[in-house]
Amino acid sequence: MLISDKWSDYELIDCSDGERLERWGDYILIRPDPQVVWNDMRGSKYWNKTDAVYHRSQKGGGGWGGGRSGRKLPDEWEISYGGLKFICRPTGFKHTGIFPEQAVNWDWADKLIRSAGREIRVLNLFAYTGAATCACAAAGASVCHVDASKGMVGQAKANIALCGLSDRPVRYIVDDCFKFVERELRRGSRYDAVIMDPPSYGRGPGGELWKLEENICDFILRTVGLLSDTPLFFLINSYTTGLSPYATGYILNQAMKARGFSGALECEELGLPVTESGLCLPCGASARWSAPPKP
Repeated sequence: MLISDKWSDYELIDCSDGERLERWGDYILIRPDPQVVWNDMRGSKYWNKTDAVYHRSQKGGGGWGGGRSGRKLPDEWEISYGGLKFICRPTGFKHTGIFPEQAVNWDWADKLIRSAGREIRVLNLFAYTGAATCACAAAGASVCHVDASKGMVGQAKANIALCGLSDRPVRYIVDDCFKFVERELRRGSRYDAVIMDPPSYGRGPGGELWKLEENICDFILRTVGLLSDTPLFFLINSYTTGLSPYATGYILNQAMKARGFSGALECEELGLPVTESGLCLPCGASARWSAPPKP
């Protein structure tokens, strides 16, 4: 398991009964999590000191209600990870704009980019609010940030500014990622690294329903075609329960081999340490390929 255990502004305090108890900076939130299938294991006193609780709606989505602390939750606030800063903004779909378990991948990409000794072009697909974009830009890469949501891209720009990286070469694209990849292939564009976090469900280029397990192979194969002759890394994140990281890794490894690229492959669950129990909560998975280190 790849564990993100270097946070100071985020803490997974406890988890039980389908919920996470988390600290985001100075605020304590409760959010649902389908991976938390155990009950009656609430050991922390902070379950009774929360600032906000997310409640699901039977009509879809949900909303945030007040916690037991009596404090009013602001619309947004800042948290940091190392030298990076992000806007924490609770949404109507339980998310806060940051996936803390991904920090282990930000560190991995940062190290590879800094040690490459050359200019690195990164393509970040389904890039959301741009935490990975910030990490890669801070490490010295140029980044093409692509997401279909104009609002999320706007927040990514705000995060880049918050990190003091507005002068870095980051290109923001509001577009369907599938259509963008096809256009880039026709243009002959090339990237040294790719990050993708495709959704479990979505709409394809022609409006057809897209299911990750059924379409991920073709999309990976197409996207590998955008790599330069000297690729640095390829990272695939998934939160689809039925898709094993090893299955994703198998596809990625074979696609890289078909292009004649050899390298190291890791296929692991992502995890966050739980303060109360001392155990780790699984939080998605990653398949990541990296080029052999320089001699």
